[in-house]
Amino acid sequence: MNAFDTAIPALWTGLIQFLDQGLTGASWWQAILVALLLAHVTIASVTIYLHRHSAHRSLDLHPIASHFFRFWLWLTTGMVTKEWTAIHRKHHAKCEHEGDPHSPVVFGIKKVFFEGSELYRSEAKNQETLERYGHNTPDDWIERHLYTGRSKLGVSLMLIINVMLFGAIGLTVWAIQMIWIPITAAGIINGIGHWWGYRNFEAADASTNVSPWGILIGGEELHNNHHTYPTSAKLSVKPYEFDIGWMYITILKSVGLATVKKLPPKMSFGDVKPVADEKTLEAIIANRYEVMAGYAREMRAACKREIAALQSRRGDASALQVAGRWLHRDEDKVPAAVRPQLAQARAEHPVLDKMITMREELRALWSSTNATREQLAADLQAWCRRAEESGIVALRDFSIQLRSARV
Repeated sequence: MNAFDTAIPALWTGLIQFLDQGLTGASWWQAILVALLLAHVTIASVTIYLHRHSAHRSLDLHPIASHFFRFWLWLTTGMVTKEWTAIHRKHHAKCEHEGDPHSPVVFGIKKVFFEGSELYRSEAKNQETLERYGHNTPDDWIERHLYTGRSKLGVSLMLIINVMLFGAIGLTVWAIQMIWIPITAAGIINGIGHWWGYRNFEAADASTNVSPWGILIGGEELHNNHHTYPTSAKLSVKPYEFDIGWMYITILKSVGLATVKKLPPKMSFGDVKPVADEKTLEAIIANRYEVMAGYAREMRAACKREIAALQSRRGDASALQVAGRWLHRDEDKVPAAVRPQLAQARAEHPVLDKMITMREELRALWSSTNATREQLAADLQAWCRRAEESGIVALRDFSIQLRSARV
């Protein structure tokens, strides 16, 4: 047998071994584990760099960190910073209205969930969107000559790297990387994050928190919090919420790679003032979402007391139980099917009716556009007086707390 005859089997054996394990010799489960880890790095890159840094300017990144994220996203998603930033800014500017690039309210949940990436690609071709909303994004040599317009090159290079490292299963690793953002960001956050979940705050849009533990999607699960405080670098606001993206930002900050510019406002309290004044008004307006969240808690508690009293008399509390989930919501957020039960609850329960009426009067303090500061302060004083004279314990206690609010 000559050298040629022995070389061919050895070559085939080597090729089969390479396709089986690649250069790393990793098993299939190790390769999948690495794929999930790398996909999480991509999620972190989207939430830290594209979302919080580029779109909302809630933090500054050191050039080393910034360029790592740009390069990594080019490899694993092919997304262009200017396109993503412009589309997301337009989403906030047009949220839930015509022109929103990916709202379930506009397109329907099925369209956004299953075709979110198609909606993104379509909007990325809109030059008016890029010019109007894509300002202050990278425009250096490498952006113009490599990243922008050469998205396929990046993801193709990632495919080659994965196959070299893991062999044939590298194709699966690459596929996981390619579908991760379309499913999690384009589908779950843009879709479910405006359709299903819980709400800490009565933001003007339909945003929801998908989960209080923002781990799998980098903290973006806390979407209602983000739409309430869009310029905050931290997305968690409640003690039970966890934002893993914020954890990564604090690590980057500790080593000098990130500078946080803004966080959610935090309401503070001091001594109770005899009467609310302009400083009280300023504190309430600055923390209006937190104020309304506190008022909602009082309304839910009052509703539970009304239900308990009704049940103690063996009355039918079913309509009130349905209405109770919507008493604290803005009128335009209440489904038409629920409005008859809500009207019935208000007619039969004066306490709840009074609290709903005074909620709208309180909200007028920051929604009014033609009142002077002095007039608004006088309106706040009058509101507190009516609340404390209403005979409703929840209103009285809430008013007293408001009079202790500080800037």
